[in-house]
Amino acid sequence: MRTATPAAPEALTVPEVMTALRLSRSKVYDLIRSRQLQSFTAGRSRRIPVDAVRNYIQQSIEEAA
Repeated sequence: MRTATPAAPEALTVPEVMTALRLSRSKVYDLIRSRQLQSFTAGRSRRIPVDAVRNYIQQSIEEAA
């Protein structure tokens, strides 16, 4: 019998982004405020799409080159 594997999340919480990017909470919120990192609210929670994190990383790499 096979067990279902959990699907990868499509949106991350701020603490998850902090861990993924190794940034502080204030830096993540600075990126959101400056629109360098897209996000949305779900109720009272801020969520960041996984694609937004990937785009931010790609843009950072391109700017550093």
